[in-house]
Amino acid sequence: MTILQSLPIIDPTSYLPHTHLLPSVSLSTSNNRPSRSETANAIHRACRDVGFFYLRVDSFLSPEECNEVVDSGREFFKRPQEEKELIRLEESDGVRGYQRLHQNITKGKADHHEALDLYAPWPSSSSPPTASESMTDSSESPKTTLAPLRGPNQYPSNPASMRHTLERWTEKMKILGEAVMHAMADGLGLDDKEWKDLWGLVNDSFWVMRVIGYPPLPPGAEGISCGEHKDYGCLTFLLADPIPSSLQVLSTSSTWLSADPLPGCLVVNIGEMWSIWSRGLYPATLHRVIHTSPTYRVSVPFFFEPNYHARVKGLEGARRKCLEEGREEVDGGEVMYGDFLLGKVSGNFKY
Repeated sequence: MTILQSLPIIDPTSYLPHTHLLPSVSLSTSNNRPSRSETANAIHRACRDVGFFYLRVDSFLSPEECNEVVDSGREFFKRPQEEKELIRLEESDGVRGYQRLHQNITKGKADHHEALDLYAPWPSSSSPPTASESMTDSSESPKTTLAPLRGPNQYPSNPASMRHTLERWTEKMKILGEAVMHAMADGLGLDDKEWKDLWGLVNDSFWVMRVIGYPPLPPGAEGISCGEHKDYGCLTFLLADPIPSSLQVLSTSSTWLSADPLPGCLVVNIGEMWSIWSRGLYPATLHRVIHTSPTYRVSVPFFFEPNYHARVKGLEGARRKCLEEGREEVDGGEVMYGDFLLGKVSGNFKY
């Protein structure tokens, strides 16, 4: 397995509010970091050519913050099974809460992991519900009567600090989401109005966060830890144990490559909504997890997504960029993100 040593490491400091930088980062130090144009161009190349990159976050997130998030997940997964199942998916809307080992399904096959899934609160929108929003998920999960995605998040009682830890992490990831979205807009060459229009589609992000526990795959086991897939929405910010050769990315040459964690960095990849916005210039990349290390692995992906009711279609700025670079434009049509998400999650679990 080849390590993705060529993945760029991109510093987003120039797009982050100085008020959110760590006290150890002085203004003079941050001014020595890459300019906005350098960051935007680097992100553009990474999204266009790979779909994955490392985001340097040591000015924004302390090692203690990162360790606290991963450690809270590890402590939760060590709890007795009957305790974890007190907040099982079926106790909410069928998608929020604890999923047991092999309950998650990718392309019809059970994944070898357990997880705690959290979503943004249901949007307080005046928009009328669509047909898919109005239905219940009784066909998928007869034990719950709540409509999909409309239930409450479920947090464990042990560790008691986990809810506060994850809520604080969520706020940090939303700030990071805005910074990277802005850099991507600049990388595409969007003007100020076009950026504001794009931001209006993600400024009430229907985010998703998963805390995932990966036991080692048993020798000779069929299936993999998490099957190959593309992420649904905008951006994924991945924090994970420093265990090598687990996360694998499909290269443009159709070779599976390892994207190992780096100190002070998050692994970032783009989702299918950016494929539509960019008119195919930024393709979402297939990836998977095969965890064979004897160490139990914890990963925490945060998915910075569009607003639930956002209508996503190709950007005019992306059309200009395709013409400028001599690249073929791909029309991805138009989707309402919430409907797209519901269509994806409705078959994710085995009850």
